[in-house]
Amino acid sequence: MFKKLSFSTLGSAFLVFALSTVAYAAGDEIALAGLKYFTVSVFTAGFAIAFAAFGGSIGQGWSVKNAVEGIARNPESSGKVTVTLLIGIAMIESLVIYTLVIALILIYAHPQSAAIAALFGAGH
Repeated sequence: MFKKLSFSTLGSAFLVFALSTVAYAAGDEIALAGLKYFTVSVFTAGFAIAFAAFGGSIGQGWSVKNAVEGIARNPESSGKVTVTLLIGIAMIESLVIYTLVIALILIYAHPQSAAIAALFGAGH
């Protein structure tokens, strides 16, 4: 029930946002193209972060599980396993951070930023 409610709320909020901005940008085709690019960039960035966070958390959980199993089998190797585990988790987390950086670049550094700013009145 909660998933259906949150997806329907998100979908209806997007439709209201998208339709209202299209109504304001009806005459300016360059700004409308920039707005479409911005909308696609935001969705792409959102899905990229979602997939990266999902994959990163699965990878971290799997590595911690295997490290704990290895330490349980051989308690004397706990120091080496812990160091290797921390390095591996840092590498996994760095991939998620790289995805965040690329997502922020998609959102904030696009070629039509001047057209979008003019559409919303920031250029006046």
